[in-house]
Amino acid sequence: MTQLSALRRGLLLSAALLLLLCAASLAVGAKEIPLGQVWHGLAHPTGTEDDVIVRSLRLPRTLVAVAAGAALGLSGTLMQALTRNPLADPGLLGVSTGASAAVVSAIAFLGVGSTGGYLWFALAGAGVATVLVCALGGLGGSSPVRLALAGTAVSAALVGYITGVELLHQQAFDQLRMWSVGSLSGSSAAALLACLPFLLVGLALCAAVARPLNALALGEDAARAVGVRVGGTRALGILAVTLLCGAATALCGPVSFIGLMIPHAVRARTGPDLRRILPYALLLSPSLLLAADIAGRLLGSPGEVPAGVTTAVIGAPVFIALVRGRGRGRVGAGDRARRAPAAVRP
Repeated sequence: MTQLSALRRGLLLSAALLLLLCAASLAVGAKEIPLGQVWHGLAHPTGTEDDVIVRSLRLPRTLVAVAAGAALGLSGTLMQALTRNPLADPGLLGVSTGASAAVVSAIAFLGVGSTGGYLWFALAGAGVATVLVCALGGLGGSSPVRLALAGTAVSAALVGYITGVELLHQQAFDQLRMWSVGSLSGSSAAALLACLPFLLVGLALCAAVARPLNALALGEDAARAVGVRVGGTRALGILAVTLLCGAATALCGPVSFIGLMIPHAVRARTGPDLRRILPYALLLSPSLLLAADIAGRLLGSPGEVPAGVTTAVIGAPVFIALVRGRGRGRVGAGDRARRAPAAVRP
């Protein structure tokens, strides 16, 4: 079996898994709805209670999980490539927390109350946090732990700020109680539509920078030798991370570890070529977020455990293993050497 056919087979299996989890997300909840009734509610609604639950509550929730999960997975993949750091992740490096701090400020001090209203604040906060952490940790630096520590420091400062604002402003606390831990509860189609243009632009930028980032992994001199504009590539990559992570955080709050776990799992199978990793991340990251959301609904029934809590429980051991040097698919000098053929071939 050729590499191309293996890639196609893997992507088809990933797409099938995503569709299966979407169906489960529509059927599972406080009230179990048979798949036949789910299809009836989607294709031939008659206004029954089950139809309303499926179309008005679970369908928007599922679509938001798909969009936000894909955005987090893609942004995590790009951050690992930009920083050449296996521990890079929007949640771990404070990007999601920066977006959250900006949203909290908008709600508490400016009275903003809708996703469309505070979307711009989330994007600005994500951008500022990205630049700050990269500046403190060293963009492209050789020490993964240094960048992780910079992200931890920035996240800790921002979490303290968020907590203080929530305690002083009861309205902000009430509005952000579930959102601030990463929850898909209350997802709406209107919020998704407001964020969709930013998600699509971020997706297009991912496709545009995949090949240049492959070359950049060889080193700046080698990248320039094959015609890559290093500064422009990094700027576009950071812009993509900001758009994807900011929009995802606006939709469902800060969700960690999605962008850390998926790229490592994929890289172990495909190798370090971003043109192979990104399609898998696009499909498997929303699958992980959907699985976490479904598990939270089942474990917390008749209430629910927020998806952000579930992903943290799963992701924390993975992060510890990576810090201890046991993770697979590390982005380092050996990977840079293996990237050479992928970086220069068309």
